[in-house]
Amino acid sequence: MSEKQRLFRAFKQHLEGLSALGVTAVPRGAESEAPSKLQRLAELAHEVERCRRCPLYRTRTHAVVSDGSPDARLMFVGEAPGRDEDLQGKPFVGAAGQLLTKMIQAMGLRREDVYICNVLKDRPPANRTPEPEEIEACLPFLRAQIAIVQPSVICVLGAVAAKALLGPHVAITKVRGHVADYGGIPLVPTYHPAYLLRNPDAKRFAWVDLKKVKKLLNDR
Repeated sequence: MSEKQRLFRAFKQHLEGLSALGVTAVPRGAESEAPSKLQRLAELAHEVERCRRCPLYRTRTHAVVSDGSPDARLMFVGEAPGRDEDLQGKPFVGAAGQLLTKMIQAMGLRREDVYICNVLKDRPPANRTPEPEEIEACLPFLRAQIAIVQPSVICVLGAVAAKALLGPHVAITKVRGHVADYGGIPLVPTYHPAYLLRNPDAKRFAWVDLKKVKKLLNDR
């Protein structure tokens, strides 16, 4: 069941419940009482803090949920928090995060204008690659973030994020720069900033990908 279908079913059940209580009309202005994106994301962050779906909560310092604007048109999705992120409770604040900030600025944007998150919300020990069951446990949170923010474009950073949203057999070297579809949202994979720090020659390819992302934003 898609997120839209789930929300529709929940809304329908809510109306049926009101009807059973004898409520035949919804007061004017009730729609303004719907929780804002910020409120919904705050509730989601609280759910992440309480999550026990995988053992990573036992070794984390902080859960790392997101950074940026809930009204962002562009969402970046990375792999998982590292040491600096775990300590600060904020995604992409280490060396890779500094490079990501420069990449965003090179696109003519500000970091506070975009929405940044990871597939995993807790740091894997020693920054190891996330296990499949850890990804599966965290995916509902990522999908909820996408459903709440409703970005115009998604840019996934690296192999783990690409596999999480496009399928386990996806190879980042083959799909980077290509526009995929995620629930009606254009999705562009590119290299993770950490990979670019280890392989500076690949920055020129990542820049081509980011220009494609920028064009998609301008066209929508």
